[in-house]
Amino acid sequence: MTTAAVPDGGRGDEDDRGGLRAALGGLTTRGRSFLAAGVAAAACAYVLGQADLLRVGLLLATLPLICVLVLHRTRYRVAASRRLTPQRVEAGSEARVQLRMENVSKLPTGLLMLQDHVPYMLGPRPRFVLDRVEAGGRREVSYRVRSDLRGRFPLGPLQLRLNDPFGMCELTRSFSAYDTLTVIPRTEALPPVKLGGEASGYGDGKQRSLALAGDDDIIPRAYRHGDDLRRVHWRSTARYGELMVRREEQPQRARCTVLLDTRRIAYQGSGPDSAFEWAVSGAASALLHMLERGFAVRLVTDTGTAVGGEGSEGFAGAADSAESAGLMLDTLAVVDHSEGGGLSRASDLLRGGDEGLLVAFVGDLDEEQAALTARMRHRAGAAVAFVLDSGTWLTGGAVAGAAEERVRKLREAGWTALVVPAGARLADLWQQAAGGRAESAAADTYGGWS
Repeated sequence: MTTAAVPDGGRGDEDDRGGLRAALGGLTTRGRSFLAAGVAAAACAYVLGQADLLRVGLLLATLPLICVLVLHRTRYRVAASRRLTPQRVEAGSEARVQLRMENVSKLPTGLLMLQDHVPYMLGPRPRFVLDRVEAGGRREVSYRVRSDLRGRFPLGPLQLRLNDPFGMCELTRSFSAYDTLTVIPRTEALPPVKLGGEASGYGDGKQRSLALAGDDDIIPRAYRHGDDLRRVHWRSTARYGELMVRREEQPQRARCTVLLDTRRIAYQGSGPDSAFEWAVSGAASALLHMLERGFAVRLVTDTGTAVGGEGSEGFAGAADSAESAGLMLDTLAVVDHSEGGGLSRASDLLRGGDEGLLVAFVGDLDEEQAALTARMRHRAGAAVAFVLDSGTWLTGGAVAGAAEERVRKLREAGWTALVVPAGARLADLWQQAAGGRAESAAADTYGGWS
């Protein structure tokens, strides 16, 4: 929630004079007419010597000036706040914005008109009219915003227009505070399935313990207050001259790396129903699903950027999975096409160690990039690729032969690879890959994933 309340207490005389000059510019047509009529009546009274006409002229000229002064003081006695709920929504979902206006002065306000600035992607600009706010009173209004496009959108600043009861003057005030709405990609609930094959420990996403081969493999540490004395390692205690204890067996979470290809040349078309947006949504769905299944997860793009947690080698740990999920979804909310031509940076990043399960969402692959992607399989316990032939997404036609050829090469390298047709549901493809119903040249499935 953001709040903007500006009591008129610290402005200098020069700022005050400048504000009054600006306030005089807020006179309406009625106010200018009254002022002109009053000046003309006063001039005529002076020429004709009519005292009563002079009093009428002074009244006509003074009324709009009094309204200007009252409004000028009032606009610095109004507080505004905005509450955005929630601050992160999926594309196509709504968020609610609640505005609160409070009159902190000792005088009632006149007519108030509120206008909040929102990007055109979120809908029409909301406007509200408030009749009158008594001294110390408050009013609340709300509106909803919705976007079919992911991204980060600023809400604000809030603009307030004040009118006096006589319609002589209209002043505008803008509050500086704003909020940011994050629209993340659409996600699908994926079925809790797994691939069969070699037992690499990725099947159910559970934690598994490191087996200690023998006494020589134990890595002791210094004794800490509260440690169980039954875990004292006497051989190390004698060697180091201080009390040493055996380390507890450390749980090691199964890992999953989600690779997203963002190359501009790999996708054709744009908009919410384009192949690129499907790939981004697929990556978001896979990330959330694997985190829910207990995996340590990270997101990698073709630019060599890795987003995860502060755990081992950048993977999200158990304690920070919710925070890491938010970080990765925020990254996917603003991810855009890269100008790179290949996947070499992502391949270099995956060269380091055990990636566990590798789930890739890639666009059009030429022969060189298909061969490079095929080699990534050897750095993971299991590998699944969703290959989008973006040309067919524009025409709605059959899958091109080139895409089928690239998928065949990936399968020969050990990938479980599937071609993604236009309008396909990731949940169906996920089930197809897990059940071995993909048209794969490989006879065996590798690893297990949930």
